Amino acid sequence: MHSLCTKIGIIGGGQLGKMMILEAKKMGFFVAILDPDPNCAAHSISDVHITADFYNQAAFMQLAEICDIITYEYEHISLEGLLKIEKFGKPVYPTPKSLGIIQDKLKQKQKLCKAGVNVPEFVEINCIKDVENAGKNFGYPLMLKTTKGGYDGKGTFTIKDAAQIPQAWTAMGSGEMGLMAERFVDFEMEISVLACRGINGEIAVYPVAENWHYNEILRETRVPAAIGDSSRDSAVAVAGHVMEIFDGVGMFCVEMFLHKDGSVSVNEIAPRPHNSGHYTIEGCITSQFEQHIRAITGLPFGDTSLIMPVAMQNLLGEEGHEGATFVQNAEEALKIPGVFLHIYGKTHTKPKRKMGHITALGKTIEEAADKAQQAKDAVKIISKEKEVIK
Repeated sequence: MHSLCTKIGIIGGGQLGKMMILEAKKMGFFVAILDPDPNCAAHSISDVHITADFYNQAAFMQLAEICDIITYEYEHISLEGLLKIEKFGKPVYPTPKSLGIIQDKLKQKQKLCKAGVNVPEFVEINCIKDVENAGKNFGYPLMLKTTKGGYDGKGTFTIKDAAQIPQAWTAMGSGEMGLMAERFVDFEMEISVLACRGINGEIAVYPVAENWHYNEILRETRVPAAIGDSSRDSAVAVAGHVMEIFDGVGMFCVEMFLHKDGSVSVNEIAPRPHNSGHYTIEGCITSQFEQHIRAITGLPFGDTSLIMPVAMQNLLGEEGHEGATFVQNAEEALKIPGVFLHIYGKTHTKPKRKMGHITALGKTIEEAADKAQQAKDAVKIISKEKEVIK
């Protein structure tokens, strides 16, 4: 059990780290961050900022020396560095043991499969012949993925037919990195469930979220998801089971597919607060970020109840704009009742980069979604040099 005097270290100072700090500061915690960007989103609100990359083990130890607990906002970091911190006697949440499995999508799927969790069929890929065999066994389209490092559409290639295999093989590194192939899932809906596990094993689960992706980047989340009670119960049960399988501490996001027969299967797991959980900031009594801080410091969990229907839209950098960030028409979005604007403070914009998000509350999910879309249509993230002067 820790106290409010606990010093928290966060590896990563992006928007997720910033949101963690905002909640930690409400309770008076000291927070230090490690991030390579001297002007990262969390820089201005952290007590200490160690400027170093995510594989600098010496910097990891520096963070451990000034903090009591270490967590992270980004899973593609040095596992060896985390193990050193743990050996040094400072707890790391989620644990390096669980991260070591989750970082590798093949190991992640193997662990889930062994534990009886439904996942899409998959196979390890070691050579181009393995891809050809996967295509014969799973059919097309076929998903080819890197086992490490992929996010927001990076590290995936959808193979439409056998003729496209050479192109996919080359695009994915020609075997120089770990690869796996998955049977393409013709899903009814993409959903996610946020779950949090405490140091004492207590588990809290949030309402099921319905997600829309475009070019494999999350564009919109709606809660509650428009699914049946049986599917909802299954998704919540799976999320709780996943937390036990990985002995997780802190927030996890379990991304799932809802199938046409109402069953669910797990796509991927993120051992941290997640983009699809941003709706919790205004939509739930306790946000995912506050819950994460509560979990890793041994505090009692907050209420995960939904206050009212909520929709979230990501704000991406506009096409044709790269350079110093300029937020256009924010005032038009904020005129809409029940709309909340979050800008992440990234100084450089480029196409498809996540620059912020909009949350909208409504009496119905349709009303919330309509407000979020109106606000999204108004706000544009452009480069300063292309600012339109009115």
